[in-house]
Amino acid sequence: MRVVIADPPAYTPWYDHELAEALARSGADVELATSRFRFADLPPAKGYRRVERFYPLSSRLFRRSRARLPLKATEHLGVAASLARMNPDVLHLQWLALPQVDVRVPFRAPTVFTAHDLLPRRTAEKRELWSRLLHRFDRVVVHTERGREALVELGIDPVVISHPVYPSEAVSSDDGQTILALGVIRPYKGLADAVEVVQRLPDARLLVAGDPAMDLGELRDAPRTEWRLGYLTPLELDRALSAATVAIFPYKAELDQSGALLQALGAGVPAVAYDVGGLAEPISHYGAGRVVPAGDMDALTEATRELLADEDVLRGARAGAQRARTELTWDAAAESHLALYRELA
Repeated sequence: MRVVIADPPAYTPWYDHELAEALARSGADVELATSRFRFADLPPAKGYRRVERFYPLSSRLFRRSRARLPLKATEHLGVAASLARMNPDVLHLQWLALPQVDVRVPFRAPTVFTAHDLLPRRTAEKRELWSRLLHRFDRVVVHTERGREALVELGIDPVVISHPVYPSEAVSSDDGQTILALGVIRPYKGLADAVEVVQRLPDARLLVAGDPAMDLGELRDAPRTEWRLGYLTPLELDRALSAATVAIFPYKAELDQSGALLQALGAGVPAVAYDVGGLAEPISHYGAGRVVPAGDMDALTEATRELLADEDVLRGARAGAQRARTELTWDAAAESHLALYRELA
Protein backbone atom coordinates (compact mmCIF):
# COMPACT_ATOMS: atom_id res chain seq x y z
CA MET A 1 0.00 0.00 0.00
CA ARG A 2 1.35 3.41 -1.01
CA VAL A 3 0.72 6.02 1.67
CA VAL A 4 1.63 9.69 1.60
CA ILE A 5 1.69 11.36 5.01
CA ALA A 6 1.50 15.11 4.38
CA ASP A 7 2.43 17.73 6.95
CA PRO A 8 3.07 20.75 4.71
CA PRO A 9 3.98 23.25 7.48
CA ALA A 10 5.97 20.66 9.50
CA TYR A 11 4.01 21.38 12.66
CA THR A 12 4.53 17.91 14.19
CA PRO A 13 7.75 16.57 12.66
CA TRP A 14 8.52 14.02 15.38
CA TYR A 15 4.98 12.64 15.28
CA ASP A 16 5.22 12.41 11.48
CA HIS A 17 8.57 10.63 11.73
CA GLU A 18 7.46 8.06 14.29
CA LEU A 19 4.21 7.26 12.46
CA ALA A 20 5.91 6.99 9.06
CA GLU A 21 8.59 4.70 10.48
CA ALA A 22 6.02 2.47 12.21
CA LEU A 23 3.88 2.24 9.07
CA ALA A 24 6.98 1.26 7.10
CA ARG A 25 7.78 -1.45 9.67
CA SER A 26 4.27 -2.78 9.09
CA GLY A 27 4.92 -3.11 5.36
CA ALA A 28 3.53 0.10 3.89
CA ASP A 29 5.33 2.09 1.20
CA VAL A 30 5.46 5.48 2.92
CA GLU A 31 6.41 8.96 1.78
CA LEU A 32 6.39 11.84 4.23
CA ALA A 33 5.72 15.04 2.29
CA THR A 34 6.61 18.05 4.39
CA SER A 35 8.76 21.18 4.59
CA ARG A 36 12.04 21.95 6.29
CA PHE A 37 11.65 22.11 10.06
CA ARG A 38 13.00 25.50 11.06
CA PHE A 39 14.13 24.84 14.62
CA ALA A 40 16.09 21.58 14.90
CA ASP A 41 17.61 18.66 13.05
CA LEU A 42 15.31 15.67 12.66
CA PRO A 43 16.17 11.98 12.92
CA PRO A 44 17.10 10.39 9.60
CA ALA A 45 14.22 8.76 7.77
CA LYS A 46 14.36 5.00 8.27
CA GLY A 47 12.27 2.73 6.07
CA TYR A 48 10.37 5.62 4.49
CA ARG A 49 11.09 8.66 2.29
CA ARG A 50 11.03 12.20 3.67
CA VAL A 51 10.56 14.80 0.93
CA GLU A 52 10.77 18.47 1.89
CA ARG A 53 8.69 19.68 -1.02
CA PHE A 54 6.63 22.48 0.56
CA TYR A 55 7.38 26.13 1.43
CA PRO A 56 10.91 26.00 -0.05
CA LEU A 57 11.81 29.61 0.77
CA SER A 58 9.80 30.63 3.85
CA SER A 59 10.84 27.47 5.72
CA ARG A 60 14.51 28.31 5.17
CA LEU A 61 14.69 32.08 5.47
CA PHE A 62 12.88 32.58 8.78
CA ARG A 63 12.41 31.09 12.23
CA ARG A 64 9.58 32.64 14.25
CA SER A 65 9.54 35.99 12.45
CA ARG A 66 6.11 37.02 11.21
CA ALA A 67 7.90 38.44 8.17
CA ARG A 68 7.71 34.96 6.66
CA LEU A 69 3.90 34.93 6.54
CA PRO A 70 3.31 36.86 3.26
CA LEU A 71 5.85 34.67 1.49
CA LYS A 72 4.38 31.53 3.06
CA ALA A 73 0.89 32.52 1.91
CA THR A 74 2.15 32.90 -1.65
CA GLU A 75 3.95 29.56 -1.49
CA HIS A 76 0.80 27.90 -0.19
CA LEU A 77 -0.71 28.02 -3.66
CA GLY A 78 2.01 25.58 -4.66
CA VAL A 79 1.16 23.42 -1.65
CA ALA A 80 -2.48 23.21 -2.72
CA ALA A 81 -1.51 22.36 -6.30
CA SER A 82 0.89 19.64 -5.13
CA LEU A 83 -1.73 18.05 -2.86
CA ALA A 84 -4.22 18.05 -5.73
CA ARG A 85 -1.78 16.13 -7.94
CA MET A 86 -0.96 13.40 -5.43
CA ASN A 87 -2.51 10.03 -6.17
CA PRO A 88 -1.27 7.39 -3.69
CA ASP A 89 -3.51 4.66 -2.32
CA VAL A 90 -4.15 6.93 0.69
CA LEU A 91 -3.26 10.57 1.32
CA HIS A 92 -3.07 11.23 5.06
CA LEU A 93 -2.91 14.91 5.97
CA GLN A 94 -1.68 15.92 9.41
CA TRP A 95 -2.05 19.70 9.17
CA LEU A 96 -3.44 22.33 6.83
CA ALA A 97 -1.98 25.79 7.22
CA LEU A 98 -4.52 27.84 5.23
CA PRO A 99 -8.03 26.34 5.44
CA GLN A 100 -9.55 29.12 3.34
CA VAL A 101 -7.54 27.74 0.39
CA ASP A 102 -7.39 24.08 1.39
CA VAL A 103 -11.16 23.72 1.46
CA ARG A 104 -11.06 24.05 -2.35
CA VAL A 105 -8.30 21.50 -3.06
CA PRO A 106 -9.66 18.78 -5.41
CA PHE A 107 -8.12 15.66 -3.89
CA ARG A 108 -7.57 12.73 -6.25
CA ALA A 109 -6.75 10.08 -3.67
CA PRO A 110 -8.75 8.72 -0.73
CA THR A 111 -8.03 11.06 2.17
CA VAL A 112 -7.55 10.92 5.94
CA PHE A 113 -7.06 13.94 8.19
CA THR A 114 -5.75 13.86 11.77
CA ALA A 115 -7.27 16.62 13.88
CA HIS A 116 -4.36 17.17 16.28
CA ASP A 117 -5.94 20.46 17.34
CA LEU A 118 -9.67 20.02 16.95
CA LEU A 119 -10.14 23.52 15.56
CA PRO A 120 -6.68 25.03 15.08
CA ARG A 121 -6.17 28.06 17.26
CA ARG A 122 -5.71 30.68 14.52
CA THR A 123 -9.05 29.87 12.90
CA ALA A 124 -11.07 28.27 15.70
CA GLU A 125 -13.79 30.87 15.37
CA LYS A 126 -14.42 29.79 11.76
CA ARG A 127 -16.40 26.73 12.74
CA GLU A 128 -18.42 26.61 9.51
CA LEU A 129 -15.24 26.68 7.44
CA TRP A 130 -13.68 23.87 9.45
CA SER A 131 -16.87 21.84 9.29
CA ARG A 132 -16.84 22.13 5.48
CA LEU A 133 -13.15 21.25 5.33
CA LEU A 134 -13.39 18.24 7.61
CA HIS A 135 -16.39 16.88 5.73
CA ARG A 136 -14.23 16.72 2.59
CA PHE A 137 -12.08 13.94 4.05
CA ASP A 138 -13.03 10.29 3.81
CA ARG A 139 -11.95 9.70 7.41
CA VAL A 140 -10.97 11.99 10.29
CA VAL A 141 -8.76 10.76 13.14
CA VAL A 142 -8.70 12.17 16.68
CA HIS A 143 -6.56 11.11 19.62
CA THR A 144 -9.15 11.02 22.42
CA GLU A 145 -12.79 10.31 23.20
CA ARG A 146 -13.22 13.93 24.22
CA GLY A 147 -11.87 14.92 20.82
CA ARG A 148 -14.40 12.63 19.18
CA GLU A 149 -17.23 14.26 21.13
CA ALA A 150 -16.09 17.73 20.06
CA LEU A 151 -16.15 16.83 16.37
CA VAL A 152 -19.47 15.01 16.62
CA GLU A 153 -20.88 18.44 17.46
CA LEU A 154 -19.72 19.52 13.98
CA GLY A 155 -21.41 16.54 12.36
CA ILE A 156 -18.14 14.59 11.97
CA ASP A 157 -17.89 10.95 13.07
CA PRO A 158 -14.13 10.58 13.67
CA VAL A 159 -12.05 7.51 14.44
CA VAL A 160 -10.17 7.51 17.76
CA ILE A 161 -6.55 6.37 17.55
CA SER A 162 -4.69 7.13 20.75
CA HIS A 163 -1.58 9.27 20.50
CA PRO A 164 1.39 6.98 21.26
CA VAL A 165 4.06 7.87 23.75
CA TYR A 166 7.43 8.98 22.46
CA PRO A 167 10.23 6.48 23.10
CA SER A 168 12.86 7.73 25.51
CA GLU A 169 16.26 6.67 26.81
CA ALA A 170 15.76 8.65 30.02
CA VAL A 171 16.79 6.94 33.26
CA SER A 172 15.29 8.41 36.41
CA SER A 173 17.84 10.34 38.46
CA ASP A 174 15.57 12.94 40.03
CA ASP A 175 15.87 14.47 43.49
CA GLY A 176 12.25 13.77 44.42
CA GLN A 177 11.23 17.44 44.22
CA THR A 178 11.67 18.48 40.56
CA ILE A 179 8.62 19.60 38.59
CA LEU A 180 9.12 19.64 34.82
CA ALA A 181 7.39 22.07 32.44
CA LEU A 182 8.19 20.61 29.03
CA GLY A 183 7.69 21.69 25.44
CA VAL A 184 7.37 24.81 23.31
CA ILE A 185 6.38 27.65 25.63
CA ARG A 186 3.11 29.22 24.46
CA PRO A 187 0.51 31.30 26.31
CA TYR A 188 -2.08 28.51 26.47
CA LYS A 189 0.35 26.20 28.30
CA GLY A 190 -0.03 28.10 31.56
CA LEU A 191 3.61 28.39 32.60
CA ALA A 192 2.67 31.06 35.14
CA ASP A 193 0.53 28.47 36.94
CA ALA A 194 3.46 26.06 37.07
CA VAL A 195 5.63 28.82 38.57
CA GLU A 196 2.92 29.57 41.14
CA VAL A 197 2.67 25.91 42.18
CA VAL A 198 6.40 25.82 42.89
CA GLN A 199 6.17 28.99 44.97
CA ARG A 200 3.50 27.30 47.09
CA LEU A 201 5.66 24.21 47.64
CA PRO A 202 8.77 25.36 49.49
CA ASP A 203 10.83 22.22 48.83
CA ALA A 204 10.02 22.01 45.12
CA ARG A 205 11.99 23.30 42.14
CA LEU A 206 10.83 23.93 38.58
CA LEU A 207 12.70 22.85 35.48
CA VAL A 208 11.47 24.61 32.32
CA ALA A 209 12.66 22.85 29.17
CA GLY A 210 11.47 24.16 25.82
CA ASP A 211 11.63 26.80 23.14
CA PRO A 212 9.88 30.10 23.99
CA ALA A 213 7.24 31.22 21.50
CA MET A 214 6.21 34.09 23.78
CA ASP A 215 7.80 36.80 25.90
CA LEU A 216 8.69 35.26 29.26
CA GLY A 217 8.89 38.65 30.98
CA GLU A 218 8.93 38.47 34.78
CA LEU A 219 8.66 34.69 34.74
CA ARG A 220 12.42 34.58 34.16
CA ASP A 221 12.88 35.94 37.69
CA ALA A 222 10.97 33.10 39.35
CA PRO A 223 12.91 31.60 42.27
CA ARG A 224 13.87 27.93 42.36
CA THR A 225 13.47 27.72 38.59
CA GLU A 226 15.99 26.38 36.10
CA TRP A 227 15.64 27.35 32.44
CA ARG A 228 16.79 25.14 29.59
CA LEU A 229 15.53 27.16 26.67
CA GLY A 230 15.56 26.35 22.97
CA TYR A 231 14.76 23.18 21.04
CA LEU A 232 16.38 20.41 23.01
CA THR A 233 18.39 17.71 21.28
CA PRO A 234 17.28 14.13 22.04
CA LEU A 235 20.11 13.83 24.56
CA GLU A 236 19.14 17.11 26.25
CA LEU A 237 15.49 16.04 26.31
CA ASP A 238 16.38 12.73 27.96
CA ARG A 239 18.45 14.59 30.56
CA ALA A 240 15.51 16.84 31.40
CA LEU A 241 13.15 13.87 31.66
CA SER A 242 15.65 11.97 33.80
CA ALA A 243 15.76 14.87 36.26
CA ALA A 244 11.96 15.14 36.55
CA THR A 245 9.99 13.78 39.48
CA VAL A 246 6.67 14.81 37.92
CA ALA A 247 5.68 16.80 34.83
CA ILE A 248 3.06 19.55 35.01
CA PHE A 249 0.54 20.58 32.34
CA PRO A 250 -1.61 23.53 33.48
CA TYR A 251 -2.98 24.07 29.96
CA LYS A 252 -5.91 26.14 28.85
CA ALA A 253 -8.51 24.48 26.63
CA GLU A 254 -6.94 24.91 23.18
CA LEU A 255 -5.96 21.41 22.04
CA ASP A 256 -6.94 17.75 22.10
CA GLN A 257 -3.72 16.07 23.19
CA SER A 258 -0.20 17.13 24.15
CA GLY A 259 2.95 15.73 22.58
CA ALA A 260 4.90 16.94 25.62
CA LEU A 261 2.65 14.90 27.90
CA LEU A 262 3.31 11.81 25.78
CA GLN A 263 7.05 12.51 25.96
CA ALA A 264 6.84 12.56 29.75
CA LEU A 265 4.84 9.33 29.92
CA GLY A 266 7.21 7.77 27.41
CA ALA A 267 10.01 8.36 29.90
CA GLY A 268 7.99 6.92 32.78
CA VAL A 269 7.45 10.37 34.33
CA PRO A 270 3.99 10.83 35.91
CA ALA A 271 1.98 13.95 35.16
CA VAL A 272 -0.29 16.48 36.83
CA ALA A 273 -2.67 18.25 34.47
CA TYR A 274 -5.73 20.41 34.23
CA ASP A 275 -8.72 18.55 32.79
CA VAL A 276 -8.77 20.20 29.37
CA GLY A 277 -9.07 18.65 25.91
CA GLY A 278 -8.10 15.02 26.07
CA LEU A 279 -5.15 15.41 28.43
CA ALA A 280 -6.90 13.52 31.21
CA GLU A 281 -7.45 10.33 29.23
CA PRO A 282 -4.02 8.67 29.30
CA ILE A 283 -3.29 9.95 32.81
CA SER A 284 -6.58 8.66 34.24
CA HIS A 285 -6.70 5.45 32.21
CA TYR A 286 -3.25 4.32 33.28
CA GLY A 287 -3.19 5.93 36.72
CA ALA A 288 -0.17 7.91 35.59
CA GLY A 289 -0.57 10.94 37.85
CA ARG A 290 -3.36 13.33 38.76
CA VAL A 291 -5.97 15.35 36.85
CA VAL A 292 -7.67 18.36 38.45
CA PRO A 293 -10.40 20.78 37.32
CA ALA A 294 -9.25 23.32 34.77
CA GLY A 295 -7.93 26.51 36.34
CA ASP A 296 -8.15 25.21 39.92
CA MET A 297 -4.79 26.35 41.28
CA ASP A 298 -5.42 24.95 44.76
CA ALA A 299 -6.23 21.51 43.37
CA LEU A 300 -3.21 21.63 41.05
CA THR A 301 -0.95 22.49 43.97
CA GLU A 302 -2.40 19.80 46.22
CA ALA A 303 -2.12 17.10 43.53
CA THR A 304 1.51 18.01 42.92
CA ARG A 305 2.20 18.12 46.66
CA GLU A 306 0.72 14.64 47.08
CA LEU A 307 2.94 13.13 44.40
CA LEU A 308 6.08 14.79 45.76
CA ALA A 309 5.36 14.03 49.41
CA ASP A 310 3.99 10.47 49.37
CA GLU A 311 6.40 7.82 48.10
CA ASP A 312 3.64 5.23 47.67
CA VAL A 313 1.51 7.61 45.61
CA LEU A 314 4.50 8.56 43.46
CA ARG A 315 5.46 4.92 42.99
CA GLY A 316 1.94 4.07 41.82
CA ALA A 317 1.90 7.00 39.37
CA ARG A 318 5.26 5.95 37.99
CA ALA A 319 3.93 2.43 37.47
CA GLY A 320 1.00 3.93 35.59
CA ALA A 321 3.33 5.92 33.35
CA GLN A 322 5.23 2.71 32.65
CA ARG A 323 1.97 0.98 31.66
CA ALA A 324 1.26 3.81 29.23
CA ARG A 325 4.79 3.47 27.90
CA THR A 326 4.23 -0.25 27.28
CA GLU A 327 0.78 -0.06 25.68
CA LEU A 328 0.67 3.24 23.76
CA THR A 329 3.14 2.19 21.08
CA TRP A 330 3.71 3.48 17.57
CA ASP A 331 3.42 -0.04 16.16
CA ALA A 332 -0.07 -0.36 17.65
CA ALA A 333 -1.01 3.04 16.20
CA ALA A 334 0.36 2.01 12.81
CA GLU A 335 -1.81 -1.12 12.77
CA SER A 336 -4.89 0.96 13.60
CA HIS A 337 -4.05 3.40 10.81
CA LEU A 338 -3.47 0.60 8.30
CA ALA A 339 -6.85 -0.92 9.15
CA LEU A 340 -8.38 2.48 8.44
CA TYR A 341 -6.47 2.87 5.18
CA ARG A 342 -7.63 -0.55 3.98
CA GLU A 343 -11.24 0.62 4.26
CA LEU A 344 -10.44 3.30 1.66
CA ALA A 345 -7.87 1.81 -0.70
